[in-house]
Amino acid sequence: MESLYKKHKMFISQVNMNIVRDVMNDISWEKQLVAIRGSGGVGKTTLMRQYIKRNYRVNADKALYCVMDSMYFTNHSLLDLAERFYQFGGEHLFLDEVHKYPNWSRELKEIIDLYPDLKVTFTGSSLIQILNADADLSRRVLTYTMEGLSFREYLHFYKNIRLPRFTLSYVLDNSDDVCTMVNDVCRPQRYFEEYLKVGYYPFYDGNELEYYNRIENVISFIIEQEMTQFCNIEPAYTRKLKALLMFLSDNLPYETNIAKLSSYLEINKLTTLNYLSNLQRAELLHLLYADNKSVTKMQKPDKIYLHNTNILYALCQQSNIGTIRECFVVNQLSVNHTVEYGKKTGDFKVDGKITFEVGGHDKSFDQIADIPNSYILADNMEYPVGKKLPLWIVGLTY
Repeated sequence: MESLYKKHKMFISQVNMNIVRDVMNDISWEKQLVAIRGSGGVGKTTLMRQYIKRNYRVNADKALYCVMDSMYFTNHSLLDLAERFYQFGGEHLFLDEVHKYPNWSRELKEIIDLYPDLKVTFTGSSLIQILNADADLSRRVLTYTMEGLSFREYLHFYKNIRLPRFTLSYVLDNSDDVCTMVNDVCRPQRYFEEYLKVGYYPFYDGNELEYYNRIENVISFIIEQEMTQFCNIEPAYTRKLKALLMFLSDNLPYETNIAKLSSYLEINKLTTLNYLSNLQRAELLHLLYADNKSVTKMQKPDKIYLHNTNILYALCQQSNIGTIRECFVVNQLSVNHTVEYGKKTGDFKVDGKITFEVGGHDKSFDQIADIPNSYILADNMEYPVGKKLPLWIVGLTY
């Protein structure tokens, strides 16, 4: 256990506290059992280490941080660790990448039953089924999903420009004031174009090629390791998943033809739908439906997008600008809202009541002229013109 204490001090002392994401304040860290899920690379590990450094400092007497694929756990159990930590006065156990430890849910249940005043916070893949892992655990865990950087967070993280979070309703009702505030501190369009290429993941260091290579490595790890572990995908079929992702990246936005996809992949339609569903769970795709309320488990989506614009640039750097714009809108608004495919009534319907048409600065209202509560999100704009709003403005909503 001494080795874990040494590693704890090393990890926590090295974490940078210059920028802490707002999600830090959204999490109820004081609850007994907290889960932070998310795709690889979005910053779960950094967030956890920053919280420890801010609240417990470097020493591991009250709080202990452990990476769950550590060699320590090859001959020690999580349950044994919790017992010893608690006996020596420990109060808060932090478990990083808990999905890499076998039978994690059963042991966590036993730990919180045995030590009701010991707090446990853990991170895991977006694919782990926390709510279905254990019936007793599901009723006691408080789960958060961590996203990549919004456009607003990108400005803070990379440009040291702080802006408040706005609700979507506030943005729509006060777009002039919001745009004036943003333009007072920066020229947003220039930074927005950078964000679309390299702003979603918090590991860009100025080298675009290395950034895209790292994104590809994250994708490969999700498909080859996590999806085979959590989605019952046979390792031999991971190439099919990669082929599906590459096909979609070259044909976005994709108005779904399951027969064509299945023929291309040489698999049956049911398997294709299952693959699409799992890729969405893994936060590699967004599947949009024209009516979310009537969606059945194996219904084909009406339109498919890659999860974020940085994945799109990493896999297909010749993407159509229209695809990039729409991908951005879906990615940003899906965090806190329900986004549906608009079909003939605009590009997207949000929360069943707001219609958005997405395009360039010269986009007209022809398609949505008679639709109430409708807006245009237009590229290459810094200020709104009536209900035509700058595209980047929805990137301020989380």
